[in-house]
Amino acid sequence: MIRDSQKYFNRLQVVLDGFVVVVSYLIAWYIMLTKANQREVGVLPAEFYMMALVILVPFFLLLYYACNLYTPMRMQGRRLEGGNILKANAIGGLTFMAGLYVMRQGDTSRLLVGVFLILNVVLTVTERNVVRLVLMNARRIGLNQKYVILVGYSRAAEEYIDRIVQNPQWGYKVLGLLDDNVAAGTFYRNVEVLGLIESLARILKDNHPDEIAITLGLNEYDKLERIVAMCEKSGVHTKFIPDYTNIIPTKPYTEDILGLPVINIRHVPLSNTFNMMVKRVMDFVGSLIAIVLFSPVMLITAVLIKLTSPGPLIFKQERVGLHNKPFQMYKFRSMEVQSKQEERRGWTVKNDPRVTPVGKIIRRTSIDELPQLFNVLKGDMSLVGPRPERPQFVEKFREEIPRYMVKHQVRPGMTGWAQVNGYRGNTSIKKRIEHDLYYIENWTVGLDIKILLMTPFKGFINKNAY
Repeated sequence: MIRDSQKYFNRLQVVLDGFVVVVSYLIAWYIMLTKANQREVGVLPAEFYMMALVILVPFFLLLYYACNLYTPMRMQGRRLEGGNILKANAIGGLTFMAGLYVMRQGDTSRLLVGVFLILNVVLTVTERNVVRLVLMNARRIGLNQKYVILVGYSRAAEEYIDRIVQNPQWGYKVLGLLDDNVAAGTFYRNVEVLGLIESLARILKDNHPDEIAITLGLNEYDKLERIVAMCEKSGVHTKFIPDYTNIIPTKPYTEDILGLPVINIRHVPLSNTFNMMVKRVMDFVGSLIAIVLFSPVMLITAVLIKLTSPGPLIFKQERVGLHNKPFQMYKFRSMEVQSKQEERRGWTVKNDPRVTPVGKIIRRTSIDELPQLFNVLKGDMSLVGPRPERPQFVEKFREEIPRYMVKHQVRPGMTGWAQVNGYRGNTSIKKRIEHDLYYIENWTVGLDIKILLMTPFKGFINKNAY
Protein backbone atom coordinates (compact mmCIF):
# COMPACT_ATOMS: atom_id res chain seq x y z
CA MET A 1 0.00 0.00 0.00
CA ILE A 2 0.95 3.64 -0.39
CA ARG A 3 1.94 4.12 3.26
CA ASP A 4 4.87 1.70 2.75
CA SER A 5 6.41 3.92 0.06
CA GLN A 6 5.27 7.34 1.31
CA LYS A 7 8.33 7.77 3.53
CA TYR A 8 10.58 7.24 0.50
CA PHE A 9 8.68 9.89 -1.47
CA ASN A 10 9.03 12.28 1.46
CA ARG A 11 12.76 11.66 1.73
CA LEU A 12 13.22 12.13 -2.00
CA GLN A 13 11.29 15.41 -1.78
CA VAL A 14 13.57 16.62 1.03
CA VAL A 15 16.66 15.72 -1.02
CA LEU A 16 15.31 17.55 -4.09
CA ASP A 17 14.42 20.65 -2.04
CA GLY A 18 17.88 20.64 -0.45
CA PHE A 19 19.50 20.31 -3.87
CA VAL A 20 17.49 23.31 -5.14
CA VAL A 21 18.58 25.40 -2.13
CA VAL A 22 22.24 24.55 -2.86
CA VAL A 23 21.92 25.28 -6.59
CA SER A 24 20.10 28.59 -5.97
CA TYR A 25 22.75 29.67 -3.47
CA LEU A 26 25.68 28.75 -5.73
CA ILE A 27 24.18 30.59 -8.71
CA ALA A 28 23.59 33.65 -6.51
CA TRP A 29 27.17 33.43 -5.21
CA TYR A 30 28.52 33.22 -8.77
CA ILE A 31 26.47 36.28 -9.84
CA MET A 32 27.67 38.21 -6.80
CA LEU A 33 31.30 37.22 -7.48
CA THR A 34 31.03 38.24 -11.16
CA LYS A 35 29.53 41.64 -10.29
CA ALA A 36 32.22 42.25 -7.63
CA ASN A 37 35.05 41.41 -10.05
CA GLN A 38 33.61 43.79 -12.63
CA ARG A 39 33.83 46.58 -10.04
CA GLU A 40 37.34 45.44 -9.10
CA VAL A 41 36.57 45.36 -5.39
CA GLY A 42 37.25 42.66 -2.87
CA VAL A 43 34.71 40.13 -1.58
CA LEU A 44 34.63 37.84 1.43
CA PRO A 45 36.42 34.53 0.84
CA ALA A 46 34.52 31.64 -0.72
CA GLU A 47 35.01 29.56 2.45
CA PHE A 48 32.82 32.01 4.40
CA TYR A 49 29.92 31.67 1.96
CA MET A 50 30.25 27.89 1.75
CA MET A 51 30.18 27.61 5.56
CA ALA A 52 26.97 29.67 5.55
CA LEU A 53 25.49 27.12 3.12
CA VAL A 54 26.05 24.34 5.69
CA ILE A 55 23.66 26.14 8.05
CA LEU A 56 21.31 27.46 5.38
CA VAL A 57 20.25 24.11 3.85
CA PRO A 58 18.97 22.38 7.03
CA PHE A 59 17.44 25.68 8.21
CA PHE A 60 15.39 26.07 5.01
CA LEU A 61 14.33 22.42 5.08
CA LEU A 62 13.07 22.92 8.65
CA LEU A 63 11.18 26.00 7.49
CA TYR A 64 9.59 24.00 4.66
CA TYR A 65 8.51 21.41 7.22
CA ALA A 66 7.05 24.13 9.46
CA CYS A 67 5.14 25.56 6.47
CA ASN A 68 3.46 22.16 5.77
CA LEU A 69 5.45 21.48 2.61
CA TYR A 70 6.13 17.85 3.62
CA THR A 71 2.56 16.96 4.55
CA PRO A 72 1.11 14.61 1.90
CA MET A 73 -1.59 16.67 0.21
CA ARG A 74 -2.64 15.04 -3.03
CA MET A 75 -5.52 17.46 -3.40
CA GLN A 76 -3.51 20.55 -2.43
CA GLY A 77 -3.52 23.19 -5.15
CA ARG A 78 -0.46 24.75 -6.74
CA ARG A 79 -1.41 28.18 -5.42
CA LEU A 80 -1.44 27.04 -1.78
CA GLU A 81 1.87 25.22 -2.17
CA GLY A 82 3.43 28.22 -3.95
CA GLY A 83 2.21 30.51 -1.16
CA ASN A 84 3.81 28.27 1.47
CA ILE A 85 7.11 28.24 -0.45
CA LEU A 86 7.04 32.05 -0.68
CA LYS A 87 6.23 32.33 3.03
CA ALA A 88 9.07 29.98 4.03
CA ASN A 89 11.59 31.89 1.90
CA ALA A 90 10.44 35.25 3.23
CA ILE A 91 10.87 34.05 6.83
CA GLY A 92 14.19 32.43 5.93
CA GLY A 93 15.52 35.55 4.23
CA LEU A 94 14.58 37.84 7.12
CA THR A 95 16.04 35.42 9.69
CA PHE A 96 19.25 35.03 7.65
CA MET A 97 19.73 38.81 7.44
CA ALA A 98 18.96 39.22 11.15
CA GLY A 99 21.51 36.50 11.97
CA LEU A 100 24.19 38.26 9.92
CA TYR A 101 23.43 41.51 11.75
CA VAL A 102 23.68 39.86 15.19
CA MET A 103 26.96 38.15 14.19
CA ARG A 104 28.26 41.50 12.88
CA GLN A 105 28.78 40.15 9.38
CA GLY A 106 27.86 43.41 7.66
CA ASP A 107 30.16 42.75 4.71
CA THR A 108 28.03 39.84 3.48
CA SER A 109 26.63 40.56 0.02
CA ARG A 110 23.00 41.76 0.05
CA LEU A 111 22.95 40.98 -3.67
CA LEU A 112 23.68 37.32 -2.93
CA VAL A 113 20.85 37.09 -0.39
CA GLY A 114 18.32 38.80 -2.68
CA VAL A 115 19.21 36.76 -5.78
CA PHE A 116 19.27 33.54 -3.72
CA LEU A 117 15.75 34.09 -2.36
CA ILE A 118 14.29 34.92 -5.79
CA LEU A 119 16.01 31.93 -7.44
CA ASN A 120 15.08 29.60 -4.60
CA VAL A 121 11.38 30.46 -4.83
CA VAL A 122 11.30 30.14 -8.64
CA LEU A 123 13.33 26.90 -8.78
CA THR A 124 11.52 25.26 -5.84
CA VAL A 125 8.11 26.03 -7.35
CA THR A 126 9.35 24.65 -10.70
CA GLU A 127 10.84 21.52 -9.10
CA ARG A 128 7.70 20.76 -7.14
CA ASN A 129 5.45 21.28 -10.16
CA VAL A 130 7.60 18.84 -12.14
CA VAL A 131 7.32 16.29 -9.31
CA ARG A 132 3.57 16.94 -9.14
CA LEU A 133 3.21 16.40 -12.90
CA VAL A 134 5.18 13.13 -12.79
CA LEU A 135 3.09 11.81 -9.87
CA MET A 136 -0.20 12.90 -11.46
CA ASN A 137 0.64 11.05 -14.68
CA ALA A 138 1.69 7.98 -12.70
CA ARG A 139 -1.60 8.02 -10.77
CA ARG A 140 -3.62 8.34 -13.95
CA ILE A 141 -2.23 4.99 -15.13
CA GLY A 142 -2.87 3.28 -11.79
CA LEU A 143 0.46 3.75 -9.98
CA ASN A 144 1.01 5.39 -6.57
CA GLN A 145 -2.61 4.76 -5.54
CA LYS A 146 -4.10 5.39 -2.11
CA TYR A 147 -6.92 2.96 -1.21
CA VAL A 148 -9.95 4.06 0.82
CA ILE A 149 -12.89 2.34 2.53
CA LEU A 150 -16.05 4.43 3.05
CA VAL A 151 -18.24 3.84 6.12
CA GLY A 152 -21.80 4.98 5.44
CA TYR A 153 -23.75 5.40 2.20
CA SER A 154 -24.91 9.01 2.04
CA ARG A 155 -24.96 12.10 -0.14
CA ALA A 156 -21.47 12.87 1.22
CA ALA A 157 -20.27 9.40 0.11
CA GLU A 158 -21.63 9.91 -3.41
CA GLU A 159 -20.10 13.38 -3.71
CA TYR A 160 -16.75 12.05 -2.47
CA ILE A 161 -16.81 9.20 -5.00
CA ASP A 162 -17.80 11.64 -7.77
CA ARG A 163 -14.75 13.78 -7.10
CA ILE A 164 -12.40 10.79 -6.88
CA VAL A 165 -13.65 9.41 -10.21
CA GLN A 166 -13.41 12.83 -11.90
CA ASN A 167 -9.83 13.38 -10.67
CA PRO A 168 -7.75 10.24 -11.29
CA GLN A 169 -4.59 12.36 -10.94
CA TRP A 170 -5.20 12.45 -7.18
CA GLY A 171 -4.43 8.74 -7.05
CA TYR A 172 -7.32 7.65 -4.81
CA LYS A 173 -9.24 4.40 -5.28
CA VAL A 174 -12.36 3.56 -3.26
CA LEU A 175 -12.29 -0.15 -2.43
CA GLY A 176 -15.89 -0.24 -1.27
CA LEU A 177 -18.66 1.02 1.03
CA LEU A 178 -20.08 -0.27 4.29
CA ASP A 179 -23.67 0.56 5.24
CA ASP A 180 -26.48 -0.84 7.39
CA ASN A 181 -29.35 0.34 5.17
CA VAL A 182 -28.14 -0.39 1.62
CA ALA A 183 -27.92 -4.00 0.48
CA ALA A 184 -24.51 -5.57 -0.18
CA GLY A 185 -23.79 -5.79 -3.89
CA THR A 186 -25.27 -2.36 -4.64
CA PHE A 187 -22.98 -0.25 -6.86
CA TYR A 188 -22.44 3.48 -7.22
CA ARG A 189 -20.06 4.45 -10.05
CA ASN A 190 -18.42 0.99 -9.89
CA VAL A 191 -17.95 1.21 -6.11
CA GLU A 192 -19.62 -1.72 -4.34
CA VAL A 193 -21.39 -1.86 -0.99
CA LEU A 194 -19.37 -4.63 0.70
CA GLY A 195 -21.57 -5.28 3.72
CA LEU A 196 -22.70 -4.00 7.12
CA ILE A 197 -20.74 -1.51 9.22
CA GLU A 198 -20.15 -4.24 11.83
CA SER A 199 -17.98 -6.08 9.28
CA LEU A 200 -15.46 -3.20 9.27
CA ALA A 201 -12.80 -5.14 11.23
CA ARG A 202 -12.93 -8.06 8.79
CA ILE A 203 -12.95 -5.78 5.73
CA LEU A 204 -9.90 -3.91 7.04
CA LYS A 205 -8.05 -7.19 7.61
CA ASP A 206 -8.85 -8.46 4.11
CA ASN A 207 -8.25 -5.24 2.14
CA HIS A 208 -5.52 -3.32 4.05
CA PRO A 209 -6.71 0.18 3.04
CA ASP A 210 -4.61 3.31 3.49
CA GLU A 211 -7.54 5.38 4.78
CA ILE A 212 -11.03 5.08 6.22
CA ALA A 213 -13.51 7.85 5.39
CA ILE A 214 -16.61 8.08 7.61
CA THR A 215 -19.47 9.23 5.37
CA LEU A 216 -22.53 8.54 7.52
CA GLY A 217 -25.87 10.12 6.70
CA LEU A 218 -27.24 12.74 9.12
CA ASN A 219 -29.79 10.29 10.53
CA GLU A 220 -27.02 7.83 11.54
CA TYR A 221 -24.75 10.08 13.59
CA ASP A 222 -25.65 8.11 16.72
CA LYS A 223 -23.31 5.39 15.36
CA LEU A 224 -20.40 7.80 14.98
CA GLU A 225 -18.70 7.27 18.34
CA ARG A 226 -18.71 3.48 17.97
CA ILE A 227 -17.36 3.65 14.41
CA VAL A 228 -14.57 6.04 15.40
CA ALA A 229 -13.56 3.63 18.18
CA MET A 230 -13.43 0.74 15.67
CA CYS A 231 -11.36 2.83 13.25
CA GLU A 232 -8.88 3.91 15.92
CA LYS A 233 -8.38 0.28 16.96
CA SER A 234 -7.37 -0.54 13.40
CA GLY A 235 -4.56 2.04 13.37
CA VAL A 236 -5.59 3.15 9.87
CA HIS A 237 -5.73 6.89 9.15
CA THR A 238 -9.36 7.98 9.53
CA LYS A 239 -11.15 11.11 8.28
CA PHE A 240 -14.71 12.35 8.64
CA ILE A 241 -16.69 13.72 5.69
CA PRO A 242 -19.84 15.39 7.10
CA ASP A 243 -23.20 14.99 5.41
CA TYR A 244 -24.06 18.65 5.93
CA THR A 245 -21.76 20.42 3.45
CA ASN A 246 -24.76 22.45 2.30
CA ILE A 247 -24.74 24.08 5.76
CA ILE A 248 -21.10 24.56 6.78
CA PRO A 249 -18.50 26.33 4.61
CA THR A 250 -15.62 24.61 2.82
CA LYS A 251 -13.20 26.07 5.39
CA PRO A 252 -15.11 26.17 8.69
CA TYR A 253 -13.90 28.54 11.37
CA THR A 254 -13.61 26.73 14.71
CA GLU A 255 -13.31 28.04 18.25
CA ASP A 256 -12.13 26.30 21.41
CA ILE A 257 -14.26 27.14 24.44
CA LEU A 258 -12.45 25.45 27.33
CA GLY A 259 -12.02 22.25 25.34
CA LEU A 260 -15.43 22.42 23.64
CA PRO A 261 -15.01 22.71 19.84
CA VAL A 262 -17.42 25.18 18.25
CA ILE A 263 -17.89 25.39 14.47
CA ASN A 264 -19.05 28.72 13.07
CA ILE A 265 -21.63 28.20 10.32
CA ARG A 266 -20.13 30.85 8.07
CA HIS A 267 -16.56 32.15 8.07
CA VAL A 268 -16.15 35.28 5.97
CA PRO A 269 -12.51 36.48 5.88
CA LEU A 270 -13.68 39.95 4.80
CA SER A 271 -15.53 40.39 8.09
CA ASN A 272 -12.07 40.91 9.60
CA THR A 273 -11.36 44.66 9.94
CA PHE A 274 -7.78 44.40 8.69
CA ASN A 275 -8.82 42.39 5.63
CA MET A 276 -11.57 44.91 4.90
CA MET A 277 -9.09 47.78 5.08
CA VAL A 278 -6.59 46.04 2.79
CA LYS A 279 -9.28 45.31 0.21
CA ARG A 280 -10.67 48.86 0.37
CA VAL A 281 -7.20 50.36 -0.20
CA MET A 282 -6.72 48.02 -3.18
CA ASP A 283 -10.11 49.06 -4.57
CA PHE A 284 -9.49 52.78 -4.13
CA VAL A 285 -6.02 52.77 -5.68
CA GLY A 286 -6.98 50.24 -8.36
CA SER A 287 -10.10 52.13 -9.45
CA LEU A 288 -8.14 55.41 -9.72
CA ILE A 289 -5.50 53.77 -11.90
CA ALA A 290 -8.16 52.02 -14.04
CA ILE A 291 -10.09 55.28 -14.56
CA VAL A 292 -6.92 56.92 -15.90
CA LEU A 293 -6.03 53.92 -18.10
CA PHE A 294 -9.51 53.48 -19.56
CA SER A 295 -10.37 57.17 -19.89
CA PRO A 296 -9.74 57.19 -23.71
CA VAL A 297 -12.05 54.17 -24.14
CA MET A 298 -14.73 55.76 -21.95
CA LEU A 299 -14.47 59.08 -23.82
CA ILE A 300 -14.86 57.42 -27.25
CA THR A 301 -17.79 55.33 -25.94
CA ALA A 302 -19.50 58.44 -24.54
CA VAL A 303 -19.20 60.24 -27.90
CA LEU A 304 -20.58 57.24 -29.84
CA ILE A 305 -23.56 56.85 -27.50
CA LYS A 306 -24.49 60.54 -27.74
CA LEU A 307 -24.14 60.53 -31.55
CA THR A 308 -26.22 57.39 -32.17
CA SER A 309 -29.00 57.43 -29.57
CA PRO A 310 -30.96 60.22 -27.83
CA GLY A 311 -31.05 60.11 -24.06
CA PRO A 312 -28.72 60.17 -21.06
CA LEU A 313 -25.15 58.90 -21.34
CA ILE A 314 -25.12 56.99 -18.06
CA PHE A 315 -27.76 54.45 -17.12
CA LYS A 316 -28.41 54.19 -13.37
CA GLN A 317 -30.06 51.12 -11.92
CA GLU A 318 -30.81 50.13 -8.34
CA ARG A 319 -28.86 47.10 -7.17
CA VAL A 320 -28.51 45.37 -3.80
CA GLY A 321 -25.07 45.67 -2.21
CA LEU A 322 -23.23 45.10 1.06
CA HIS A 323 -25.52 44.19 4.01
CA ASN A 324 -28.55 44.20 1.64
CA LYS A 325 -28.35 47.99 1.18
CA PRO A 326 -29.52 49.31 -2.21
CA PHE A 327 -27.29 51.59 -4.29
CA GLN A 328 -27.32 53.15 -7.75
CA MET A 329 -25.03 51.22 -10.11
CA TYR A 330 -23.65 53.08 -13.16
CA LYS A 331 -23.36 51.75 -16.70
CA PHE A 332 -23.00 53.26 -20.13
CA ARG A 333 -26.51 53.29 -21.60
CA SER A 334 -26.72 50.48 -24.15
CA MET A 335 -30.49 50.43 -24.72
CA GLU A 336 -33.19 52.85 -25.85
CA VAL A 337 -34.65 55.01 -23.09
CA GLN A 338 -37.39 53.08 -21.28
CA SER A 339 -39.96 53.68 -18.59
CA LYS A 340 -39.41 52.27 -15.10
CA GLN A 341 -41.96 49.54 -15.78
CA GLU A 342 -40.19 48.44 -18.97
CA GLU A 343 -36.87 48.33 -17.12
CA ARG A 344 -38.33 45.93 -14.57
CA ARG A 345 -39.59 43.61 -17.30
CA GLY A 346 -36.57 41.33 -17.04
CA TRP A 347 -33.22 40.51 -18.58
CA THR A 348 -32.46 41.24 -22.20
CA VAL A 349 -32.83 38.39 -24.68
CA LYS A 350 -31.10 37.52 -27.93
CA ASN A 351 -31.77 40.11 -30.67
CA ASP A 352 -33.55 42.32 -28.12
CA PRO A 353 -34.90 45.35 -30.09
CA ARG A 354 -34.26 47.65 -27.12
CA VAL A 355 -30.46 47.32 -27.49
CA THR A 356 -28.82 50.01 -29.65
CA PRO A 357 -26.18 49.18 -32.32
CA VAL A 358 -23.42 50.68 -30.14
CA GLY A 359 -24.99 48.95 -27.15
CA LYS A 360 -24.49 45.51 -28.73
CA ILE A 361 -20.76 46.14 -29.01
CA ILE A 362 -20.19 47.61 -25.58
CA ARG A 363 -22.31 44.92 -23.89
CA ARG A 364 -20.47 42.11 -25.65
CA THR A 365 -17.06 43.58 -24.70
CA SER A 366 -18.15 44.70 -21.19
CA ILE A 367 -17.20 48.32 -21.96
CA ASP A 368 -20.64 49.32 -20.66
CA GLU A 369 -19.44 48.25 -17.17
CA LEU A 370 -16.54 50.75 -17.00
CA PRO A 371 -18.51 53.53 -15.21
CA GLN A 372 -18.74 51.14 -12.27
CA LEU A 373 -15.16 52.16 -11.52
CA PHE A 374 -16.76 55.25 -9.98
CA ASN A 375 -19.00 52.98 -7.87
CA VAL A 376 -15.80 51.32 -6.65
CA LEU A 377 -14.24 54.70 -5.90
CA LYS A 378 -17.32 55.68 -3.87
CA GLY A 379 -17.29 52.42 -1.91
CA ASP A 380 -20.57 50.99 -3.25
CA MET A 381 -18.69 48.23 -5.05
CA SER A 382 -15.34 46.45 -5.15
CA LEU A 383 -13.11 45.60 -8.11
CA VAL A 384 -13.67 41.90 -7.30
CA GLY A 385 -16.72 40.34 -5.70
CA PRO A 386 -20.12 38.76 -6.46
CA ARG A 387 -22.06 40.66 -9.13
CA PRO A 388 -24.92 42.74 -7.66
CA GLU A 389 -28.51 41.99 -8.63
CA ARG A 390 -31.72 44.01 -8.87
CA PRO A 391 -34.02 44.00 -5.79
CA GLN A 392 -36.83 42.04 -7.47
CA PHE A 393 -34.45 39.24 -8.45
CA VAL A 394 -32.87 39.21 -4.99
CA GLU A 395 -36.33 38.59 -3.51
CA LYS A 396 -36.94 35.82 -6.04
CA PHE A 397 -33.57 34.04 -5.67
CA ARG A 398 -33.46 34.23 -1.87
CA GLU A 399 -36.46 31.87 -1.80
CA GLU A 400 -35.28 29.57 -4.60
CA ILE A 401 -31.51 29.23 -4.05
CA PRO A 402 -30.06 28.10 -0.70
CA ARG A 403 -27.47 30.47 0.84
CA TYR A 404 -28.12 33.09 -1.86
CA MET A 405 -28.13 35.96 0.65
CA VAL A 406 -24.61 35.11 1.90
CA LYS A 407 -23.25 37.00 -1.13
CA HIS A 408 -24.40 40.26 0.47
CA GLN A 409 -21.93 39.86 3.33
CA VAL A 410 -19.26 41.38 1.05
CA ARG A 411 -19.24 44.31 -1.38
CA PRO A 412 -20.42 43.40 -4.89
CA GLY A 413 -17.76 43.48 -7.58
CA MET A 414 -17.17 44.53 -11.17
CA THR A 415 -15.75 41.07 -11.84
CA GLY A 416 -15.72 37.91 -9.78
CA TRP A 417 -14.82 34.23 -9.49
CA ALA A 418 -18.08 33.23 -11.20
CA GLN A 419 -17.49 35.60 -14.13
CA VAL A 420 -13.93 34.42 -14.90
CA ASN A 421 -15.22 30.84 -14.80
CA GLY A 422 -17.79 31.58 -17.51
CA TYR A 423 -20.92 32.22 -15.42
CA ARG A 424 -22.10 35.54 -16.82
CA GLY A 425 -25.32 36.67 -18.44
CA ASN A 426 -27.67 33.85 -19.43
CA THR A 427 -26.02 31.10 -17.37
CA SER A 428 -26.91 28.99 -14.32
CA ILE A 429 -27.73 31.17 -11.30
CA LYS A 430 -27.08 28.20 -9.00
CA LYS A 431 -23.56 27.69 -10.39
CA ARG A 432 -22.91 31.41 -10.16
CA ILE A 433 -23.85 31.41 -6.47
CA GLU A 434 -21.66 28.34 -5.81
CA HIS A 435 -18.68 30.24 -7.23
CA ASP A 436 -19.59 33.40 -5.31
CA LEU A 437 -19.74 31.44 -2.05
CA TYR A 438 -16.37 29.84 -2.77
CA TYR A 439 -14.90 33.31 -3.26
CA ILE A 440 -16.48 34.70 -0.08
CA GLU A 441 -15.27 31.80 2.09
CA ASN A 442 -11.78 31.58 0.55
CA TRP A 443 -10.96 35.25 -0.01
CA THR A 444 -7.30 36.29 -0.07
CA VAL A 445 -5.45 39.19 -1.65
CA GLY A 446 -3.85 36.61 -3.96
CA LEU A 447 -7.26 35.35 -5.13
CA ASP A 448 -8.34 38.93 -5.95
CA ILE A 449 -5.17 39.48 -7.97
CA LYS A 450 -5.67 36.16 -9.77
CA ILE A 451 -9.26 37.11 -10.73
CA LEU A 452 -8.16 40.55 -11.95
CA LEU A 453 -5.43 38.96 -14.09
CA MET A 454 -7.92 36.41 -15.51
CA THR A 455 -10.58 39.02 -16.28
CA PRO A 456 -9.05 40.44 -19.53
CA PHE A 457 -8.84 36.90 -20.93
CA LYS A 458 -12.02 35.31 -19.54
CA GLY A 459 -14.19 38.12 -18.22
CA PHE A 460 -14.39 40.91 -20.81
CA ILE A 461 -15.84 39.15 -23.82
CA ASN A 462 -19.31 37.96 -22.85
CA LYS A 463 -20.93 35.64 -25.38
CA ASN A 464 -24.06 35.50 -23.19
CA ALA A 465 -24.59 39.29 -23.27
CA TYR A 466 -27.41 40.32 -25.63
